[in-house]
Amino acid sequence: MNTLTAPWQKGAQQAWASLTQGWRDLRRRAGGALTRFRQGGSPDRAAGAAWGLVSADLRVEDDRIVVRMELPGMDREDLQIDIDGDRLSVSGEKRIEQDSGDGGYRLMQCVYGSFRRDVSLPYRVDPQGTQARYRNGVLHIDMPRVDRDRGRRIPVHGA
Repeated sequence: MNTLTAPWQKGAQQAWASLTQGWRDLRRRAGGALTRFRQGGSPDRAAGAAWGLVSADLRVEDDRIVVRMELPGMDREDLQIDIDGDRLSVSGEKRIEQDSGDGGYRLMQCVYGSFRRDVSLPYRVDPQGTQARYRNGVLHIDMPRVDRDRGRRIPVHGA
């Protein structure tokens, strides 16, 4: 009987290895985009998903760092941006739209609730000069760089 189960065992091991590799690849590619949404006390919210993707792009230029973050379905008033050293934190709350109808959800794939998305910054930035704008579900954060390792020419003055 061992010779009959060996091919099944090998096939199951290969399928498991492929599945776990797929999850590792997804986790690596998603990076920090996989974000936990903490749901409030509303019964409708309890049925929704607890994890969602908050995708971000980070572009480094000579004098600034630009972060573009996709946050559809939110109002700019619901967003908070903090910079602490080399970490940018965007937090907020995505609220569920209340319909006036009597029906209930049959499918709920969107995520709702409060969240916090941290992005590590490759260089120090000037929080005072940082500007943010939110339009059509996309948040743009423009941060001036302040690199300590950048050289500076020191003028020599006479005595």
